[in-house]
Amino acid sequence: MSYKLATKNEIEEIKRLLILRYEGATTELNFGSLYELLVAVMLSAQCTDKRVNIITPSFFEKFPDIKTLSQANIDEVKSLINSCSFFNNKAKSLILMAKKVEDSFGGEIPLEEKKLMSLAGVGQKTAHVVLIEYTNANYMAVDTHVFRVSHRLGLSKAKTPQKTEEDLVKKFKDNLHTLHQAMVLFGRYECKAIKPNCKECFLVQYCKAKELIK
Repeated sequence: MSYKLATKNEIEEIKRLLILRYEGATTELNFGSLYELLVAVMLSAQCTDKRVNIITPSFFEKFPDIKTLSQANIDEVKSLINSCSFFNNKAKSLILMAKKVEDSFGGEIPLEEKKLMSLAGVGQKTAHVVLIEYTNANYMAVDTHVFRVSHRLGLSKAKTPQKTEEDLVKKFKDNLHTLHQAMVLFGRYECKAIKPNCKECFLVQYCKAKELIK
């Protein structure tokens, strides 16, 4: 489904209102360190934050740091995350990620985009989310919520998350860390895929989809 694109003035107002409503918002993933954040974000791919937050306490009790995870038995990792989607692949990636951090980065998780993306299981979206949440970096990351909101508000017509991200970066330019989290929360709780809360939506006047959403 394709919607009309927002005008420059509409983009500026959408940006202003999102920042005003969600200023200071952070991820709903629970973490206490960079290591815990990275693991949680890796687990959250195609899995809800709520489910990840149920899994991680016992996981971090067993594997409290990069070193212990790098030496983990894969079957033990699988048993701790088996309620998460794609747990077999994620278990492999988590161990390989930790080994790479140990072998190539002296046990310290790098905070540079390309170095993060060199780790197993860490694509651009995961790297950007980690950098957004841990350093307030001026990055955008496009998950299913951001993708949906972007198209309904006419911020992008791109058919892939990566191209949608490029559109958002070009149009918003700054405050991307706040706007990312704003669009995630707005999409998760207001502009939902099914039965969005249009009647109480603070952006409804800018929505290009309101006549099409049932």
